[in-house]
Amino acid sequence: MSVYLKLIWAYLKIGLFGFGGGYAMLALIEREVVTPGWISEQMFTDIVAISQMTPGPIGINSATYIGYVVTGSVFGSIVATLTVMLPSFLLVLYASHFIHRHKDSVAIKGIFAGLRPVVIGLIASAALLLMNRENFPDNSISIIICVASFCLVYFTKIHPIFIICLAGVAGLILY
Repeated sequence: MSVYLKLIWAYLKIGLFGFGGGYAMLALIEREVVTPGWISEQMFTDIVAISQMTPGPIGINSATYIGYVVTGSVFGSIVATLTVMLPSFLLVLYASHFIHRHKDSVAIKGIFAGLRPVVIGLIASAALLLMNRENFPDNSISIIICVASFCLVYFTKIHPIFIICLAGVAGLILY
């Protein structure tokens, strides 16, 4: 099977079952691209970091980059990006029409009530996935930066972009 067909199959699965956005999709993305050996765990961590810093959804940004790495071509980037977007686009197009027609339905309200906890669980899974040796080396400085960043964002009104810049400066100084 060609690498393009494997890429399309992998990103169709990610696009179809990646409920909750990019962070919720991270575990599935990792399974589809790291497990078969397309990229290393270290490269995956780097791709996640870069995808977070660039404009746009993390799932699409990572698909673009991974498509390029796996195939070595811009066409691979385009294929992975369009493939990961296509299921969501089609589902949202159909679902918006359907939900609008049945917005007062008890069944629809129940479905959404059931999906909310799943999305939170998937995002928590992504957080745990990123707590690895590449992000938290053997020293405690990384853990202190992580906890301090969380506390500053959660308990104060400091803008997250400022926290990111502050963490970058701390990393530059401390490492």
